Amino acid sequence: MFRSSPQHTDTYYAATSREWQVQRPALAESLTADVCVVGAGFFGLYCALELARAGRSVVVLEASRVGWGASGRNGGQMIIGFPCGMQRLKGVMGYERAKEMFDESRRAVRQIRGLMAEQQIDCDLVEGHLEVAVLPRRVADLTGWIDECRTEWGYDKLEFVDKATLPNYLNSARYQAGIIDPEGAHIHPLKYVLGLARAVEAAGARIFEQSKVEGYDEGPNGVTVRVAGGVQVRCDQLVLGANAYVDQVERRLASRMLPVGTFIGVTEVLGESVCRSLIPKNHAVYDNQFILEYFRTTADHRLLFGGKCTYLGGTPVNLPEAMKTNILRAFPSLKGAKMDYAWGGHIDITMRRMPDWGRRHDRVFWAQGFCGHGVVPTRVAATLVTEAMQGKPERLDWFGGIVNPPFPGGERLGGLMQAVGMGWYRVRDFV
Repeated sequence: MFRSSPQHTDTYYAATSREWQVQRPALAESLTADVCVVGAGFFGLYCALELARAGRSVVVLEASRVGWGASGRNGGQMIIGFPCGMQRLKGVMGYERAKEMFDESRRAVRQIRGLMAEQQIDCDLVEGHLEVAVLPRRVADLTGWIDECRTEWGYDKLEFVDKATLPNYLNSARYQAGIIDPEGAHIHPLKYVLGLARAVEAAGARIFEQSKVEGYDEGPNGVTVRVAGGVQVRCDQLVLGANAYVDQVERRLASRMLPVGTFIGVTEVLGESVCRSLIPKNHAVYDNQFILEYFRTTADHRLLFGGKCTYLGGTPVNLPEAMKTNILRAFPSLKGAKMDYAWGGHIDITMRRMPDWGRRHDRVFWAQGFCGHGVVPTRVAATLVTEAMQGKPERLDWFGGIVNPPFPGGERLGGLMQAVGMGWYRVRDFV
């Protein structure tokens, strides 16, 4: 399904980060390096940064532009934990290891904030996150998560907000209750990933854009990465960070991952007073529906709203109005607001929504299956992968017990099966 374009998609993020966007050259001649990283998104760049700082020579290959995929188009929400849920991780790797991974996700948030400060990455950071319930029966899921965090994971900072108090944080009759997480936050993700790329280059790594990887070959003396145009990178170790776009690079990984389309719409400038009337404390928000929606306001006082998903490719007809329909369910007062931006992109979904992180022969390393919740877990994955690449594979190997089966029938049939299944869950979201 690999689709690419030479420039960033026409998103709000791209339009508001022009001065950050640096045109980097394509790979024009064959090179040798200690490490080759495929994909200049969060995970790939985190790996490149860690390894370059450790003294490795690193080459990063990006088929389009830095942050072209999900890393530069997402909702910008920094959230602790893992998309599969901590109980599922505990079931695979045991309590102690799962607890360490929960703590690692909190550490990742601190690392991300630290990198912003260290590298002076001004990416519109706003503190605080709010998870809300649409259905009364799902309020219990909120209180259950608070109890689980306190009793199992040693995290007691979550605050329950009942329906009577919720308008102080989210002024919408659609929602029943919420949880405030002070360690969560929201950012402009493309500004952040562009700043991360600058940090990678300052550490000594080289980034090449417009350099599509066509495959690789493992041999007794290392890995040869084949790049469009007939050039190669010969390396000792390879990191695969293409995620939803890994198919032509590594079909074995692609078989365990389904690229799922998801969409975001952004209104015209509403003004600060209107934005604060909608989300008074300026939190990032998502709901706990199975087919969830997520939203926040931007630094220039717009509403950014994400949701919908497609498993069979394509984009909803008249995407701006389709996103406006979702917005009005939450905020009917915005009926007269215009939509200035709407876009889609692919996220990397595994069948069981579990992480797919691992290594092969201590030469090829990967992380995928972030399932639309990648801002923080990509940092965790990069920590574990780069540990393993430097001779400490124990924590990465905890994820080796996770079985991520291939989607039956490949992308086309797998997408159809997921669409049918998601249709059932979508019905349950409204019952």
